[in-house]
Amino acid sequence: MPDADHDPFEERLADVLRDTGATFGTDQQTLAARGETHGRRLRSRRRATAVVGGAAAVALVGLGGALLLPDGQGDGVRQRSVAAGPAARASVTAPETTAATVMSGDELVRTLEKLLPEGQISNKDGSSTDNGSYANLVYDDGDGEGAIAVSLNRVRPGGLEARQTTQCPDKLFIVYDSCTSTKLSDGSVLMLLKGYEYPNSRSGTKRWAADLVTSAGGHIGVQEWNSAAEKGSPVTRDQPPLDLAQLKALATAHELRAAADALPLDVSPAPEPDPGPLTPGGSISAVLTRLVPPGVKVVSRSGPNDDGFGYVVLDDGRGTSLVQVNVQLDTRGDMESELFGPDAEVLPDGTKVVTRRESGEKGISGIVQWSVDTVRPDHRRVVISAFNSGAQNTPATRKAPALTMEQLKAIATDPGWSPQG
Repeated sequence: MPDADHDPFEERLADVLRDTGATFGTDQQTLAARGETHGRRLRSRRRATAVVGGAAAVALVGLGGALLLPDGQGDGVRQRSVAAGPAARASVTAPETTAATVMSGDELVRTLEKLLPEGQISNKDGSSTDNGSYANLVYDDGDGEGAIAVSLNRVRPGGLEARQTTQCPDKLFIVYDSCTSTKLSDGSVLMLLKGYEYPNSRSGTKRWAADLVTSAGGHIGVQEWNSAAEKGSPVTRDQPPLDLAQLKALATAHELRAAADALPLDVSPAPEPDPGPLTPGGSISAVLTRLVPPGVKVVSRSGPNDDGFGYVVLDDGRGTSLVQVNVQLDTRGDMESELFGPDAEVLPDGTKVVTRRESGEKGISGIVQWSVDTVRPDHRRVVISAFNSGAQNTPATRKAPALTMEQLKAIATDPGWSPQG
């Protein structure tokens, strides 16, 4: 069962803000991305796009242990067949949900209980807001306890968030065993993922997830663990309780789809006009590739649609090194003051620069992260981070990143990140 202090809505909102460039948190390890911007998307998706409690402070979610983002070693064999699981429980009648009604947390808990295969259920909890519902419980089919959580909310049909919700994460940032994204016959898109609670799978806690977005924008997120709690609980079984077929059946259950599709679609404020790409010179990875010093080979990079966040993996002949960049269009006010205090270096053109050398992902042997954080006079922010490994969730392959701090600084302050560049 998720942590008592866990607020899935805050985590999702933070991730959305990260994607849109609306805000960056003040924690440098987060800001420098720790790259999991794309990978950790899964975490916010699965955790629920949900909507438990208000999102007060929307700073970026720290990477620790994680985003998202997004699988197991074979489907577990359960005491009951898939046919006896969620898909076969079509006779269940969920509480009525109208266009003006959000299914309450308690109603969602009861619906989840009815849709699950036969077994013992404990530690039930549910909550809701005006925009959606969240429920979690501990389920035991006889093979050991496993936490299961379901969230309902609604996204703009065909929008960026809808597409990202069912997009498999980048394996560079998130360790997982399998992931598929499939368009169903009714136009819904379903992602099924078998992964781990922690990015390096260090604890043995597995997290499997299903995310369905309907053609109307209804989002059903299901996640499960092979322990009685998301974190801080020992593994109680080899695999999470539901296999992939059962996960799919639960996520596509009529009762949950109807409830999600009936949720209000937030149209206020209306989407702002597209300001154009954050990176005038092309995708993040394209600009970054052009700025890599001679003699350093780019062995892989993020795709062409990486506006706002992107990466390259470099090899200078002494081992691979991940380098990633975040670009934010407008940082000002208190946040800028906190990030770039009186100790920040100020360049002749007014650009402020802060450098940091830090340890990388917790629990990953020998990982270090070097970061350069910059903000220009027009408040455009560019943050670059480099690691001494080809991925931030794998052990160090070299003593230091492939680029020096001065080279990172030169890339971060290059005019190519600005409109006039």
